[in-house]
Amino acid sequence: MINPLKAGDTAPEFTLPDQDGEDISLSDFQGQRVLIYFYPKAMTPGCTVQACGLRDNMDDLKKLGVDVLGISTDKPEKLSRFVERDLLNFTLLSDEEHKVCELFGVWGEKTFMGKTYDGIHRISFLVGTDGKVEKVFDDFKTSNHHDIVLNYLNGTE
Repeated sequence: MINPLKAGDTAPEFTLPDQDGEDISLSDFQGQRVLIYFYPKAMTPGCTVQACGLRDNMDDLKKLGVDVLGISTDKPEKLSRFVERDLLNFTLLSDEEHKVCELFGVWGEKTFMGKTYDGIHRISFLVGTDGKVEKVFDDFKTSNHHDIVLNYLNGTE
């Protein structure tokens, strides 16, 4: 049973390598709002749709003062290919040992085609300027994730 962080919880501090192998920490974004979105696997169809939706709406997100960090258990090399292939304009982080996934409570049992395994649950967290979780997004399709986030940010949800 997964137990994701809730609104009001303090977002745990972390440092992970990005698609270029550079260490990125949550504290680098102190005083800014950050959308941290966890996704199962780079380059897969659903994750691509979700990432491209964010890519295409990055100007709006930036205008609203929101940075985006995508986190999966893929190696930096694969994230780099994902960024290049789909011209992604935000940072992807590699959490190979799923430690950050566990801190945010999104790592746990999943079932797919009758098989049960441990993996990342597709959940996003908006971290506010105070470092606390402002909003948890856990009910969306990969195709409308960006809309749901923007509707919340614009106060039109």
